[in-house]
Amino acid sequence: MMDATVQSALDSLAERLRARSDTPELDAQVLLANVLRKPRSWLAAHPEARLDPEPAAALEASARRVEGGEPLPYVLGEWEFFGLAFAVTPDVLIPRPETELLVERALSWMRQRLTLKRQAGMAKSAEADSPLRVLDVGTGSGCIAIALAANAPEARVTATDISPAALTVARRNAERLGVANRVTFLEADLFPNPLLPDPYSLIVANLPYIPTATLHGLPIFGREPALALDGGADGLALIRRLLAKAPEALAPGGMMLLEIEAAEGPAVLALARAAFSGARIDLHQDLAGRDRLLEIQV
Repeated sequence: MMDATVQSALDSLAERLRARSDTPELDAQVLLANVLRKPRSWLAAHPEARLDPEPAAALEASARRVEGGEPLPYVLGEWEFFGLAFAVTPDVLIPRPETELLVERALSWMRQRLTLKRQAGMAKSAEADSPLRVLDVGTGSGCIAIALAANAPEARVTATDISPAALTVARRNAERLGVANRVTFLEADLFPNPLLPDPYSLIVANLPYIPTATLHGLPIFGREPALALDGGADGLALIRRLLAKAPEALAPGGMMLLEIEAAEGPAVLALARAAFSGARIDLHQDLAGRDRLLEIQV
């Protein structure tokens, strides 16, 4: 890509990425914008700008990584989720847009809860002023916990993960996005051990939910951490454990949100009803109309 213009570099790169991507033109723009530290709009406005040798060499190195099968977000070193730029490494799952449904529902519930407190005349009471306690189980990059903290200043979030490497990435994201004082990260196998004395008003989780045999046949196998993807023989190993323990961790009047694999809806509903008798339990669909989010209100 030496002695190339912006447009010729984009055309060449898109052609090289065509076998690896459903959106090669977009991926080429994202890679070049990242190398040049420019917005994509700048590329469109300066197609005849020439690439200096240093960025041209960096673009070539990035292109070869993508051609070799490395996911684009890992090559870039960051990925957007809920309007925020998160650092990502091979130690964490790449944030997916479908997970934004969980964040949207959680924020809506938190705002409704705050409104109800105020309408009940509690605006100046100690209960109304106390922070909303949130638990994010299996935080990975921290994208859910940090998106909630960034958009709900009244929340105090505890985020757990079994992977020390993932927690390192999550803590870095909390620092760079300005919420480190409101998110506590703990190394734990699902729930903090021991559970803190006060239950949580909101529990959220996006746990591994792909059946092991299915995962081994997917393109992402070996490219993103199996620890963040492998849900055991039926995809429900961690979800089953989470739902068994959750009733003692969730406060009365609280809510739990759990992202699921689309085909697991009926099985997860049965597990939730067994764990939370008398609770309101719903399934929400994603934009493609597939079961994606389990909601439990107690």
